[in-house]
Amino acid sequence: MERAVPILPVDDLARARAFYVDQLGFEVAFEASEDGTTGLLGVRRGSIAMTLDCPMSGHGRDACVALEVEDADRYYEEWGPRVRVLRPPRNEAWGSRTFDLTDPFGNTIFVMGPVR
Repeated sequence: MERAVPILPVDDLARARAFYVDQLGFEVAFEASEDGTTGLLGVRRGSIAMTLDCPMSGHGRDACVALEVEDADRYYEEWGPRVRVLRPPRNEAWGSRTFDLTDPFGNTIFVMGPVR
């Protein structure tokens, strides 16, 4: 299997864990941290995987990740009440149904699935 796993910059692993695990329902795949606030945190949900990196020395900020899912509306219904969604689901002219949100660190999470 081939896939891309994005690495997102975060300012605090504990806050990142609270957002991705507690609010969005990801599970921890791995954690490499001595103090719980700096280091690496790998999260996954189904076939979606991301690594959260604090600090991310030498890299830019405000990253974006596209999550390809089977049903964007299902994720919107689950996540919408828990976090601030920037834009509700809509059908795109290019053939996907999308919505987006940001994490507490300014990273964009762009969710896309098949048109309903």
